[in-house]
Amino acid sequence: MKHVAETGPRLEQVLPAGAHRWWRGAGLVLLTSWLYFHIIVHLGAQWSKDPNFSHGFFVPMFSLFLLWKERARLARLPSAPSLWGLPILICAVVVLLSGVLGAELFFSRVSLLLVIAGLVIFFRGWDFFRAVLFPWAFLLLMIPLPAIVFNQITFPLQLLASKVAAAVLPLAGVPVLREGNIINLPAMPLEVAEACSGIRSLLSLTTLAIIYGYLMEKRIWVRILLALASIPIAVATNSFRIVGTGLLVQYWDPDKAQGFFHEFSGWLVFVVSLLMLYLLHQMLQWRSRNAEPTIDAEL
Repeated sequence: MKHVAETGPRLEQVLPAGAHRWWRGAGLVLLTSWLYFHIIVHLGAQWSKDPNFSHGFFVPMFSLFLLWKERARLARLPSAPSLWGLPILICAVVVLLSGVLGAELFFSRVSLLLVIAGLVIFFRGWDFFRAVLFPWAFLLLMIPLPAIVFNQITFPLQLLASKVAAAVLPLAGVPVLREGNIINLPAMPLEVAEACSGIRSLLSLTTLAIIYGYLMEKRIWVRILLALASIPIAVATNSFRIVGTGLLVQYWDPDKAQGFFHEFSGWLVFVVSLLMLYLLHQMLQWRSRNAEPTIDAEL
């Protein structure tokens, strides 16, 4: 058999293996950055202006921290590129076009995560993607919810906080007449607005609960429980914040209750929520430590 002579050196022969990987990675980063530049800039602007999603700054930082922490293990994983990355990349481009043409920021931002997943699978394979699945999935928390979904969550939270306050305030001697999300007190009507719905503390507390569980707990079920527990904790503490505001309005000064103390109570309630989450984790650890000797004795 005759061998066909090569017409020229291949790229792998011109550049060392390490340099070739660096060149390819740098090119992909530049191309992705150019494609998503305006989307990323607008996302950062929303984080800085919208207090409901200010936690978004910490999400990519934590994902990068996890990748850096696991860098040695990731470097040892064998590279097994998969062509299944191409359909994911094509899907990401379709989602990006749908978001841009339809003026839907949520789709445009989600397409960035699909691009990252497609590139990882295409160049490193499924095993590598499974190894970085949690840092990748955690990035979903940095994307603000669509307005239609956000409104569907906030209004029920407003009503729930109003109902809890209307049920608790009479126990403290405050007569209440509730009309939707408006609590009519003898001193003045108190409106549970969108900012008082608790959605801000709910999103931030859930994000911190996931971070806390991942760093401080090895058991998967406990991590999931802490993340789920952040929802009722945030709802309950915000409801009692409304109760506290009502008590201040009725028994002290309505102007002061709606001024500095109203803003300060938001931070105080969030700190209390974090403390409750920590105490829940400590209680689960205490029960686990007490259960282990019992199991050993039975064996």
